[in-house]
Amino acid sequence: MIYLTSVNSAETAVSSKEIDSFIEGIARGEKEAFEALYNSARVSVYAFALSFLKNSYDAEDVLHDCFVSVWSSATAYRSSGKPLAWILTITKNLCLMKIRERSKTSDISEEEMERSLGSFDNASFEDKIIVEACMKILSDEERQIVTLHAVSGFKHREIAGFLDIPLPTVLSRYNRALKKLRKYLTEERENDEEQH
Repeated sequence: MIYLTSVNSAETAVSSKEIDSFIEGIARGEKEAFEALYNSARVSVYAFALSFLKNSYDAEDVLHDCFVSVWSSATAYRSSGKPLAWILTITKNLCLMKIRERSKTSDISEEEMERSLGSFDNASFEDKIIVEACMKILSDEERQIVTLHAVSGFKHREIAGFLDIPLPTVLSRYNRALKKLRKYLTEERENDEEQH
């Protein structure tokens, strides 16, 4: 059975209360709070942006634009107990703007995929393989659901609200995505065993 774990376990160790306090610190102009928030949320923001944009350069742009936006709008933030959802909403809006700016979308190249995976500097080899599989074989929506659940730690109900789709749809697409990943990884493992 395939288990998707967080790409960065230190990131998931940060609670919503801690993220709220980081945002409150940012609103007061505390650079240390900004750095702590960046370190605790950057992998989730990058992975979510990459799931939308399929391009590491654009995802990195959105990552940086997101945190600039967080810095500038932290005083307007009102805690609802879901600060990462607020940050990912900013990310989603920036991704949609980036997509609108593009005249056409293009598939991610192998070289681009390697650069994208290189951005997960704290990720294990297995995590990188799973991210690569996600990029290759999952639909945009499946990729977003898997990213929000496995990387960012959102519950399926939260994902349904965030993406504005019914909970049963989220569950079925998540399960379908896991089956696709399981099949892909099994085939990859078998291919590796045949070659050795």
